[in-house]
This record gives sequence, C-alpha cells and structure tokens, in this order.
Amino acid sequence: MANTKATSSALRALAVEYKSLQEEPVEGFCVKLVNEDNLFEWEVAIFGPPDTLYMGGCFKARMKFPPDYPYSPPSIRFLTKVWHPNVYENGDLCISILHPPVDDPQSGELPCERWNPTQNVRTILLSVISLLNEPNTFSPANVDASVMYRRWRESKGTDKEYENIIRKQALDARAEAERDGLKVP
Repeated sequence: MANTKATSSALRALAVEYKSLQEEPVEGFCVKLVNEDNLFEWEVAIFGPPDTLYMGGCFKARMKFPPDYPYSPPSIRFLTKVWHPNVYENGDLCISILHPPVDDPQSGELPCERWNPTQNVRTILLSVISLLNEPNTFSPANVDASVMYRRWRESKGTDKEYENIIRKQALDARAEAERDGLKVP
C-alpha cells in the first residue's frame, strides 16, 4: 500500500515537473519522455555550456526516477560518450546531489551536499551543466580523466590532451544529435 502511495505521489511530482519544463524550457537542456506512458524515465539532451570545452556539444542522457521520488534521488546515465572526471566509463554520473542523504564520513561529502526532496529536475540538470565545466577532482569517477583534467588546468591550457578529447567528443556528439534531428544551439 505504501509503495502505491509513493508511486502515486512520484507520478504527480514528475507530471508537474515535466509539464513545467515543456512550458518553460531552461537554456542548456531539453527533456522528453523515453516512452509517453512512463513518467519514470526521461531522455535528456544537455547542451555544452558556452565558453567551455563542451561548447557546441549535445550530450544525451537518461534519467530514471525511483517510485518514492522526490524523497529519493533519480539516477543519470550519459548515453553519449563523455570523458569527464565525474562520469564513470559506463556513463553513470557521480554528483553529490544525487547521492542519498545518509551520513557517510568516508565520502567526503556533507549531508547538506546530498539529495534532498527540495531538489528537482531543473536544479539537477543545472548542476550537471555546471559540473561539466567545473569537475570535482576530489571524488573522481574517472581517475584518468581527473588526472588529465588537473594537468590541463595546472598547465593553464598548454597541455592539450584533455582539451582535444573533450572538443572531439563535443563535435561528435553534436553531429550525432543533428543526425537524430535535434537542433543544437
């Protein structure tokens, strides 16, 4: 019974959020349902922020919402290849606001940095866009990308390895999105 109640509450919350994002789109991303009959799974197009290495790219991701949303966080997995310190090889995103609100001294995250029910899809995706340009190298999901990013940053951009990988991925992601009929800003 509680599960049905949670699912019903989640459906209402997701319907309101989805409608809001359709009626008042936010610069930097767009969303659509993977299946019109399922509000628990969204496809997201995240546009590379201006004046960043990701500029011009369109990175597809999938958001999956739990039955007790917004009391538990959704998950995000990039479908487009993304070389980034906070993206696992399989595309899963590692960002503190999507971590459950438990006290975990080993994580290095404060409870206030973790998920809370006042978060929503809009705030999550704006955080993801911010994370693209400002990775958390203290808690990397991709250690190699993190090391390469730090080298690039410390060299003030003269070490081009990280930059070249990101720019190529942004161009490839844009071409793929345009082939799929998505207009990339």
